[in-house]
Amino acid sequence: MDKKMPSTEETVIDSLYEEQKKLIAFLQQQGQPSYSQSVEAFLSKALLLSCASYFESRITNAIFDYAKNVSNSDEALISLVRIKAIDRQYHSYFNWSERTNTTKFFSMFGSTIKDSAKKELKESDLSDAAAAFLELGDLRNLLVHENFAAYLLEKTSEEIYKLYRQALRFVGYIEGKLNPTTVGESS
Repeated sequence: MDKKMPSTEETVIDSLYEEQKKLIAFLQQQGQPSYSQSVEAFLSKALLLSCASYFESRITNAIFDYAKNVSNSDEALISLVRIKAIDRQYHSYFNWSERTNTTKFFSMFGSTIKDSAKKELKESDLSDAAAAFLELGDLRNLLVHENFAAYLLEKTSEEIYKLYRQALRFVGYIEGKLNPTTVGESS
């Protein structure tokens, strides 16, 4: 499983976004504004799905690593957690449309983590990062459940990328929170 990655490091999403910008710029330089707009609309959807998938991977990896670390690599418990709490469960971790509420997620880990996360999010500037994360998840759900091909995504790739960069801080916070050496401490 992947280890915690600081939000300042470049990720695969950064590379994807840069490649997308180059393609749009190329089409514009070639005098193809219609193609440029069509490609931008499609690639914005692809970027959104990529961001959401990337975050799902990091968060589920953090949960897996947490279970592995606190259980002392107990195979039975790790298998149970993977099968019943991780595989195909990510969609249920958050109330995606409630952009200021991460309680559902942190409650899964008991009152100590839930209470400390609630306090830390309130006392820090992470609430904007959490809201950006939840907005991306909500937009992803709308996109895939409302007919991907026909769905009109009102955000540009630049706006999605800005949400992504902001949300990275929240994902890093979750990874730190689930690192057993920092559980109960401010991350």
